[in-house]
Amino acid sequence: MGQTITVFHADDHAMVRGGVRGLLLTEPNIELVGEASNGVEAVHKALSLQPDVILLDLHMPQKSGVEAITEIKYSLPDARILVLTSFAADEDVFPAIKAGALGYMLKDSSPQELLKAIWDVYDGRLSLDPSIAQKVIRELRQTHKLPLTEEPLTQREVEILKLIAGGLTNQEIADRLVVSERTVRAHVSNILAKLHVANRTQAALYALREGIASLDDHSPSD
Repeated sequence: MGQTITVFHADDHAMVRGGVRGLLLTEPNIELVGEASNGVEAVHKALSLQPDVILLDLHMPQKSGVEAITEIKYSLPDARILVLTSFAADEDVFPAIKAGALGYMLKDSSPQELLKAIWDVYDGRLSLDPSIAQKVIRELRQTHKLPLTEEPLTQREVEILKLIAGGLTNQEIADRLVVSERTVRAHVSNILAKLHVANRTQAALYALREGIASLDDHSPSD
């Protein structure tokens, strides 16, 4: 790994921030560019710093992690957010993922697991703690029969959905397909509308459910 990625971390516990800070300082390819101790500060700094990866706790004062994710994704749709929390309950997991978090790790994860999750999210891949992955797969199976629009995805939309699941941004998809970013944006909007999902993370989860992508994938689909 030759590139250096920037990380911002928000958590209301100083000891947790200190632990993460100490871990990231050992990594020559990761730079911690900022920290926050509450949700309001997290949103403000994340939007200001625009780091490669945003590491967020879910339960913070002044604004919850889900609220912070929603606000950040509204202003920065391509923001790559990794939840790091102690809570694995359904009422924590699914709202965070639906709001647009690309990863969800628990605080008892090993240092190497957390570092891998940071790199995975940076690369645009879903990164889920194994216990969370089980919940997500179970939820996907339960929602398999959700109705889609009568109009199916076009071949081009399926192609773009695969690239979304592979973690590519709109501009990266445009470069890959040799079209304008505006054209890709229009396709993505159509995909979200047809699948009845709110954001790219949910679209990627749909791709997982349909076998278009896998949790074990390590590179964008061609």
